Parts: sequence; C-alpha cells; structure tokens
Amino acid sequence: MSLFRNPFAAAAAALVLSACGPQAQPTEAPPSETPSQPSTDTAGSTLPRELDPLFAQAAQEFNVPVELLKAVSYAETRWQMVVGEAEFPGQQPASGLMALRGEDLVQGAALAGVTVEAARTDALSNLRAGAARLSQLATDANVERGDLAAWAPVVAQLSGITNPEAQAEHVHRGVYAVLNEGAVALNQDGSVAASLEPVQVEAKFERPQVRAMAAGPDYGAAVWRPSPNYNARPTGTAGDPSMIIIHTCEGSYSSCWSWLTNSASQVSAHYVVNESGSEISQLVREASRGWHIGATYDSSLNGGTSSWLNGVSANHFTIGIEHGGYASQTSFPAGQIDASAKLSCDIARDNAIIKDSYHIVAHGRLQPATRTDPGPNWPWSTYISKINSYCGTATPTGEIFVDSNNANNDASKAKFSTTGAWTDGYSSGYYGSGYYYAATEAISAPATFEFYLPTAQTRTIDAWWVAGTNRSATAPFIAYNASGAEVGRVSVNQQVNGSKWVTLGTYSFTAGWNKIQLSRWTTPGYVVMADAVRVR
Repeated sequence: MSLFRNPFAAAAAALVLSACGPQAQPTEAPPSETPSQPSTDTAGSTLPRELDPLFAQAAQEFNVPVELLKAVSYAETRWQMVVGEAEFPGQQPASGLMALRGEDLVQGAALAGVTVEAARTDALSNLRAGAARLSQLATDANVERGDLAAWAPVVAQLSGITNPEAQAEHVHRGVYAVLNEGAVALNQDGSVAASLEPVQVEAKFERPQVRAMAAGPDYGAAVWRPSPNYNARPTGTAGDPSMIIIHTCEGSYSSCWSWLTNSASQVSAHYVVNESGSEISQLVREASRGWHIGATYDSSLNGGTSSWLNGVSANHFTIGIEHGGYASQTSFPAGQIDASAKLSCDIARDNAIIKDSYHIVAHGRLQPATRTDPGPNWPWSTYISKINSYCGTATPTGEIFVDSNNANNDASKAKFSTTGAWTDGYSSGYYGSGYYYAATEAISAPATFEFYLPTAQTRTIDAWWVAGTNRSATAPFIAYNASGAEVGRVSVNQQVNGSKWVTLGTYSFTAGWNKIQLSRWTTPGYVVMADAVRVR
C-alpha cells in the first residue's frame, strides 16, 4: 500500500515485510569482523493486497465488530505490519497490524490457536490473535457485543495505557475518532487494500479532562505535560545542547507521552509529536537533561563530528524528539514530518544548533547496538530541507548528498540504484539509513549514485563506507558526465577510513544527470560497500 486517505489523520503507507533472501558471498561482516545478521533483518510475511477480507474473517470468528477491529488497528499502526523494537526499558515490542505486545500477544496467539511467531509476522494470524484477545477482554467485562460504544473500556485495556488522561485520549481521539471519520488505504495501482466507512458513535468512556492545557515553556505550539524524569545538565560546554536526536515511540502518541511522564519508567524525552502532526507534547524543558538515549557519544558513528564529546553521555548535550510510530514503517505522515521540522527549527534556532544531518541525527545512529529508530525510511533529506526552510536558512551551498536509500534523497537532484546482486546492511557507522554491499567478481554490475547539475561544473566527490577487513582494498569508483563519458576513476581501500567522508577526486561534469559508479570488478574474495556520495 502506498496511498492513504483519511480525514482524521494523514497516514503513512502500509509496511511490506519480505523474508530475508540468500546473501551475496562472501557475506558482509561488521567492522568487528564477527559475522552477524543486522538487527533490522527480521523476517516477516508480505502484507496482502486486500486486508478487508482478513479483518472480516478475524472479526466474525471471534465475534468482534469488524469496524472496531479496523479502527483499533488503524489507530495503533495505520494498517502497517510493524516489527517493533523496545524503545523504552520495560516496553515490550509491538507486532503486526494490531501492534500486539507482551501478554496480549501471547494470550491472543493461544486463543487463536497460532504460534507467537505467526502472530508476530503473519497478517491474518496477527488479526486473529488481536480479535481473540479483544473478545476475551469483552467477555471478562460483560460487554454487549453489538454496542460499539460499549467496547471503549476494552479498547483502553488492550492499549496497555494506564494513565487515565492518556487512556481517554487514545479512546476518543484515537480509536473512536477513526470510527467516526473513516479511513481508506490504497495499493499502488489504486485498488482498495482496506477501508472503514464512517460510523457515528460516542464511546462510553470518560472524556479527556476539559481544562486549559498549558503551553510548552519552550515551544508555545506544544502542550505542557511535565515529566519527573530529568535532571540538570552538567555545567560547561559539554552540557550545552548541540544536537537533536530523532526517535520513534514504537507505539502510539498517547502511550508514548504516558510512559515518558511516568516516574516509574525512568525515561523521558523533551518532546513527542503525534502521528498526524496535529499535537506536540513538551515533557522536559530544553535547558534540562532528558533521559532519552542510553549511550555515550562516539563521534566515529557520526562522521567524526564533535569528537571532543567522545565518552560523554549523549543525554548531556542533546534534545530528544519522540514521534508516534515505528522504526519499521515504510513512510511517515507528511503532517508529522512537517510539524516535527517546525519544532526542530525552533529548537535549533533557540540553542544555536547546526541544522544538518550531523547535528540532527537518528537515535539508531548514536546507539546502533540496541536501536534503529527512526528507521531506514525517515525522509532525512526532506526533513533537513524543511527545517532549513522554516528557519530561513539553506543547506551548504552547492552540496549534494546521494544516499543509498532514496527516501533520504532529494529526487530532483539525487538518486541511487543498483544492478545485479546487492544486499542491504546496517553495521554501525553508516551514513543515512544503512548501505548496500556486493561480492567482488569479474562483472561490473555497479551501484550508481546519480546527481543533477543545471550547468557544466567542476566538482569534488567524496564517498562514505563502513570499513572492515573483508572489504575490498581496491574498490573501483568511476565518474561519468551526463553524456556518459568517463571523466575519472579511482580505487580506494575500504578496509580503512570508514564512517567518514573520503575524497575520491575532483572532476569536470556536464549539465544534466552525472554518475559515480562503484564497480564490483576487482580482486575477488571481498565485498565493496555502497553507502553514500557527497558532491561539493
């Protein structure tokens, strides 16, 4: 699915998970030289093109209103087959269309007669497990099953939210708002994958407290929901905010701010942005130290930026923004990206933070051992451009970045493609959102970084890769102008100089789409790494 229409919220496209196929030989290994699978390579089933029959089957089998089942799924995952990770200590990962976690996942799978693994990775099994668990909770609560409004307490219970205000928000502004507004998900060819016709119903559940919500002390467009989980930043420059960290909640907005304002959780972030971008909560003052990243800083993971902070707790000098959603989703709602970019602009402007991808960075980049958020499909190029646009500044003059994930590229001037067998990888130290690697052999089958120039220009080309002993010491990069003529080539040693920009050379290019290709045709027995190229 690629296109969603919903008057309630601008939603993302549905996630398609495909089983991991055979890897190129020799296999790519992390810089530690210990072969391992990337943590993000979780096998899953492909999401069917038609979800409506699956919802209908699960709902009928367990006597749950199909409209309710769809609304719960949409409010939790935007009808995406998520593979969640634990963003917060004590949080169980969410799985599937229903975002089932913990005991709800285990009990739902047992009631549906499927394995927990099937309930995690198979769309129908996940829906059946979710419907079975809802049905069990409804029986326990003596719910009149034909009364949609009466299911509200069951919806609140399944959410796992314990904060009464957050529960009410999840019920009324989440699930029952979807019921009242309806939603449609379309496949890429325009066919309907899932739909929910509006149903006018008022939840039988206490409404969110009617009171004047205080504005955020640092961002007036935010709601102030103070968290007790913070402390003072250290004195000196190491305690001055100099970076913004982008997170995903691995759950819904309401569950996120509820958890981060609970003293028992011992975690927090400075802000949380909801899925549609219609609301932002501020939880911690920017001048205070939030508890949102469990890592000491390592500049080698971030292009060598601010190496003087190496070994310092990243919480000391960062401001954290959580986002309702999941690292595994295939795209993010435009409204959420826009609202977050406005917020990041305000933070950067007030704290004199540089507005680039080294100072506004992914949680997963700085804590790669245990986190991947906001995931490979966060639109970094669009996001940074929006921040600079709102702040009235521009990205470095003339620079073009071409990442191996096109979601991070400005399609008007940068694109990436591969020919032949290339495999995606996520060992720490990559630029943007992972990279691709391929075995060396007597075949070109290149990875191609393309960039558009409006006029003929002389440009310097830099490349980024993750180093390791199984990398080629003679990786061939070849530069072509827009006419297809070779304008230069160089062989580089990808066993060293990893996780930073390395200059390939300065070449004369022509107007139009020029190319930098990484060929595989070199000494066999190694791999070549296609991560990112910078044109300056």
